[in-house]
Amino acid sequence: MERRNFLGYTAAAGASLLLHPFESFASPAEKIKLVMVGTGHRGSGFWGKELLKNFGEAVEFIGLSDINPGRLNYVKEMLGVNCPMFSTMDEMLKQTRPDYVIVTTVDATHDEFIVKALDKGFNVITEKPMTTDEVKCRRILDAEKRSGKKVIVAFNYRHSVHNMQVKELLAKKRVGKITSVDFSWYLNVYHGADYFRRWHGLTAKGGSLWVHKATHHFDLLNWWLNSEPVEVSAYGSLDLYGKNNSFRGTKCRGCAYKDQCKFYWDITKDQRLVDLYVNNEQHDGYI
Repeated sequence: MERRNFLGYTAAAGASLLLHPFESFASPAEKIKLVMVGTGHRGSGFWGKELLKNFGEAVEFIGLSDINPGRLNYVKEMLGVNCPMFSTMDEMLKQTRPDYVIVTTVDATHDEFIVKALDKGFNVITEKPMTTDEVKCRRILDAEKRSGKKVIVAFNYRHSVHNMQVKELLAKKRVGKITSVDFSWYLNVYHGADYFRRWHGLTAKGGSLWVHKATHHFDLLNWWLNSEPVEVSAYGSLDLYGKNNSFRGTKCRGCAYKDQCKFYWDITKDQRLVDLYVNNEQHDGYI
């Protein structure tokens, strides 16, 4: 695969029916150079470990950036890469020349890193959602236009086997002409509570679950139907988590209410999360 084809293929990958959108790539003569800003759970796992596992012959990391030096060191070792590490993306882009900048930071900060990368002349792949409000969205679109570079928003849920099969059946018109859609998504308490144990539960950081989680579902409908909505309205409320309970703690680990709380979760039972977050909490206070 030639590097100039990577962007076009990745943008169209959601419409493909491949289990892995890059599996048909031939190894390029020169590897695609990547840098990543944000080395948390999604960045280090999905965009780090899994990307190298499946496409290591085609891509390489030439830089990693994170505000947490302990996590940065751990992720570099976990990925088995030999690339420089940076505390800021600005410094990373001064010293490297990547083909693509991967952004996997807190949702509300995506626009900051995307716009900077575009203005410096780099194409961007960002974890969904692209950003969290219309003002930041406009900043990104304006930067994309003036820079001539591209932003790819990654929606991994398109590539679940059952979702790809739905796309295939609809594309072949196996169910006839679609004139109306009734789409419901039920989020169980185990997975749903997880969002409220971390920054995703804060609207200022994740834009609410209408943005962070439901982005998947809006995207699925747009993709399945090959269409975009003319008008969108929504309403919601917080009825189960947070203020709806008789007690609250700052975090599960060490919480005085853990024996009473039905949402209690023990992070120490997952060694990777211990290495990623618990062992590096002293650097930025995040757990």
